[in-house]
Amino acid sequence: MSHGERTYDLLLFGATGFVGQLTAQHLAEHAPPGVRIALAGRSSAKLETVRSSLGARAQSWDLLVADAADTDRLAELAAATKVVVTTVGPYAKFGMPLVAACAAAGTHYADLTGEVLFVRRSADAFHEEALRSGAKIVHACGFDSIPSDLGVLLTAQRARADGAGELGHTVLYVRRLRGGFSGGTIDSMRTQAIEMRASAADRTIVADPYGLSPDRGKEPARAQRKPKAKSPLDVAKGLVRNLPVRRSADGHWTGPFVMAAFNTRIVRRSNALLDYAYGRGFRYQEVMDFGTSAKAPAVATAATAGLLGVAGGMQLAPTRALLDRVLPKPGEGPSEEDQRRGSFRMEIETTTSTGARYRTTVAANADPGYSGTAIMLGQAGLCLALDVLPDRAGVLTPAVAMGDVLAQRLREQGFTLDSERVTGDPG
Repeated sequence: MSHGERTYDLLLFGATGFVGQLTAQHLAEHAPPGVRIALAGRSSAKLETVRSSLGARAQSWDLLVADAADTDRLAELAAATKVVVTTVGPYAKFGMPLVAACAAAGTHYADLTGEVLFVRRSADAFHEEALRSGAKIVHACGFDSIPSDLGVLLTAQRARADGAGELGHTVLYVRRLRGGFSGGTIDSMRTQAIEMRASAADRTIVADPYGLSPDRGKEPARAQRKPKAKSPLDVAKGLVRNLPVRRSADGHWTGPFVMAAFNTRIVRRSNALLDYAYGRGFRYQEVMDFGTSAKAPAVATAATAGLLGVAGGMQLAPTRALLDRVLPKPGEGPSEEDQRRGSFRMEIETTTSTGARYRTTVAANADPGYSGTAIMLGQAGLCLALDVLPDRAGVLTPAVAMGDVLAQRLREQGFTLDSERVTGDPG
């Protein structure tokens, strides 16, 4: 069935969850007139409740009952629409049958995953089938990882347009982050931690900076370190050198960014899928900026210790049970007022192969994990359904599948995505 013969332009799966409802609301307010939208989920009654809250335009939307494990039903849904947008996670648990259905039907797909293992398995299992069917399977269409992925793409495009060469050492600085991480994101972290604990092979994939590359053999070789005897002084010096809290050249204290382990791998996959358009010497990292105040190093150290504590605690059942009592649960989220106070600002800084320096700003006055993610996912779905896009298929990234077109859509929603050439030392 061709896209022109489909019943729907866009089907939102998981519409009754917290972020699913926010995405449905965004679509009800911002989808162009005439776009054919359907809401899908496990409960007819909950779907009715969601639709009734969306205003007059949404009352004609069809409601479709489906379970994430019902492969026959998922195949029916995929065949009925141009695009499936899904918020049903953790994706490692619930997402693969829907990816399979979309790849087989030639149906475009967008999700919110932040799970390295899920993306790796999806690419291994369905990239070639999606290439044959013409499906764009686009993972990471929320705060994971649209700001990172589009930001680096725009930086490379600006440098190329200026004749300034390829990207070299590139750093994303999280300058401002106000808002929460959804219970679904926490649940995904939990699921991946359990899988890593059980499998050495999975730990290797997650630890590999190029673990999502379409061709690992073309990427930098894994470091082969030979163990050697060290004195206590050598060990102490090594710990200091490898502390994740740093002071940059301009005096800013930085520490690890919780989403970097996923975002950086998506960005590197984009570079490889684009035939290394960012450059073979492209090296990428993401950090939190804690500022320059006298308190900044202490705040950075405390935040880093907390992040490492949560990451380590997720690995063990007893500490995981304790964390489950305090961390957000799937389906939970902040109030509308709290979401309105949310915002984020990121700056990507790079030095190109010719020595030119660039800065790209990605920012929005929206809660990154909730209202902001709903905007990004909703606009990604509309982009896949309605816009003229690059002729690419397979298991893709937002930058590769939608690129400039999605960036312009987000600008029209009040996002900042701007690249500029700068002087002086970046960062």
